[in-house]
Amino acid sequence: MWTDQQLADRIEQTIDWLREKVSEAKARGVVVGISGGVDSAVVAGLCSRAFPENSIGVVMPSHSDPEDAEDALWIAEGFEMRTIEVNLSGAHTQVMGQVKKGLESISCSLVAEKMSQGNLKARLRMSTLYAVANAMNYLVVGTDNAPESYTGYFTKYGDGGVDLLPISSLTKSEVREWARMFGLPMRIATRVPTAGLWPGQTDEAEMGVTYDQIDRYLLGEEVPPEIQERIESLHRQSEHKRHMPPSLELPKLERLD
Repeated sequence: MWTDQQLADRIEQTIDWLREKVSEAKARGVVVGISGGVDSAVVAGLCSRAFPENSIGVVMPSHSDPEDAEDALWIAEGFEMRTIEVNLSGAHTQVMGQVKKGLESISCSLVAEKMSQGNLKARLRMSTLYAVANAMNYLVVGTDNAPESYTGYFTKYGDGGVDLLPISSLTKSEVREWARMFGLPMRIATRVPTAGLWPGQTDEAEMGVTYDQIDRYLLGEEVPPEIQERIESLHRQSEHKRHMPPSLELPKLERLD
């Protein structure tokens, strides 16, 4: 376990890092999407401390449980962070409806509609965050933790599309400890992790492994062989998410003058 002083020191180091990166980019502040979960709550705390006057929390419901937005707004209020709410339900319905209509017009059957709808939500949120960030000359701060980064449990060009990742080296257990240091209640720290991609969706059910098991694996502790294989399989399958897209380098042609 960590002492409170160790945790406080790491939090201050992260806050300093955020300020440094924003300064390097010649930006003015930061924007973060707040969902009501522990990861975004901790990142909101970091952002509000790093930039008390220049941080914005964006709440982006999209056919979501109303309690998610209520918790998100409550978290932002506790950190005295300015917030805006952008309801993406209509945009999501419109885009997905036109996609389905277009595919049906060329006789294409939908083979992964639920995944397509879920990832569209994440990508609409990314676009919204960058719309706010560009308008304010802010940077977008992401909320992925170490288990999510390692297993690739994030949407490519969705929640993975950010400028800064301040907690991507933290295990889920560490994130919860940081939440305690920020004074967040247990109902936030222990809330069932979900990306809110569709009704009833949970992170652990989708991954097929628990955050605790991934934490233990990343810390070098022993986990059952089948769990180890599942984690390593997720890591291999998601490798493309952690790199820029492959680029074809064709040889230059000699000009015929």
